[in-house]
Amino acid sequence: MSILKTKDPEIYAALYNETKRQAEKLELIASENFVSEAVLEAQGGVMTNKYAEGYPGRRYYGGCEYVDVAENLARERLTALFGCEHANVQPHAGSQANMAVYMTVCSPGDTILGLDLACGGHLTHGHPLNFSGKLYKVYGYGVRKDTEQIDYDQVARLANEHKPKLIVTGASAYPRFIDFQKFREIADNCGAKLMVDIAHIAGLIVAGLHPSPVPFADFVTSTTHKTLRGPRGGLVMCKEQYAADLDRMVMPGIQGGPLMHVIAAKAVAFKEAATPEFKQYQTQIVANAKAMAQEFLNYGYHVVAGGTDTHLMLLSFIEADYSGKKVENALDASNITVNKNTVPFDTRKPLVTSGVRIGTPAITTRGMKEREMKTIAGFIHKVISNLGDEATYAQVAADVLELCRLFPLYGKRLEDKPL
Repeated sequence: MSILKTKDPEIYAALYNETKRQAEKLELIASENFVSEAVLEAQGGVMTNKYAEGYPGRRYYGGCEYVDVAENLARERLTALFGCEHANVQPHAGSQANMAVYMTVCSPGDTILGLDLACGGHLTHGHPLNFSGKLYKVYGYGVRKDTEQIDYDQVARLANEHKPKLIVTGASAYPRFIDFQKFREIADNCGAKLMVDIAHIAGLIVAGLHPSPVPFADFVTSTTHKTLRGPRGGLVMCKEQYAADLDRMVMPGIQGGPLMHVIAAKAVAFKEAATPEFKQYQTQIVANAKAMAQEFLNYGYHVVAGGTDTHLMLLSFIEADYSGKKVENALDASNITVNKNTVPFDTRKPLVTSGVRIGTPAITTRGMKEREMKTIAGFIHKVISNLGDEATYAQVAADVLELCRLFPLYGKRLEDKPL
């Protein structure tokens, strides 16, 4: 019997229903994944009780000898995974990781160059409603109209014109490889530091399926919960020359006590990421994304940038009379979870959008392969072709449930307690 079920039945019900939702729907949000049960166990463990302000061997609190072990393991494993010179695993999220880098390198009012949100960037890359856009003077670069891929000539031109203190690359909705060496050359030519946000592609980089920015960037930031398949959290890697300043900025600069239970779970995930099985998993993620993108092209959809090199793709409805929001809602009613997303040269509002973003990490974790990608693309095409038809939604929802039952989440049926 679950203790939570007795002590707090309302929260128990919410957790149980979320377990069912994850098990019985297709999770296609590119920034989500399903962690291992080992990660779940570590994150739900007793290290949640421990305050540990500071760093291993240099804490402000006593009783940190065992959380020091966990944090040191996390740092050592992360350094080995990426071959970086220094790693900080304390950021609570990717946003805090990015903030730490900005505040290490820049002062308020300094100039930053970042990828526009509509072209695949992230809020923390300079959006005016975000701290990054409020604290710094931001110029955005975009993609070419003909290829929908990063316009490196524009990046170089803007860098030479505005002389940014920091150039930011990496993306949350960009499906193609990024040329980090080219960004390094552009940064060197204008005297800027280079930060690369690999939140979405970290797992692909570990597996050698995407070029690594570590040899070229001054700072590399990431979340730990997307393709890396760890707990929700952030990290920063940097050259040794910036290590002391970065660590001081993370703590006490922008954070207090680290979340030691999450750091322990990060360590578990980093160990998992060093296995041959993890590389095979990442290879399947990319194969699945390519197969699904090709199926959408076969159906005649506008797939942004003509396809994908990574774990995600974007469908653009700029030419259509329906929006990303309408498609997201229709798919949700059909047991398929995606997110509406701006696309290059979008004309609709950010809460409506002209596209959807689709990713394959979570369904690949369940064991699905290219055959299932074609089936899922067919489900999505059927829904989009029959927007507003509740009978279609119900039929697809039933088909989705049948598919999900063939690939049970965590490899077992639901029990009397949430996972």
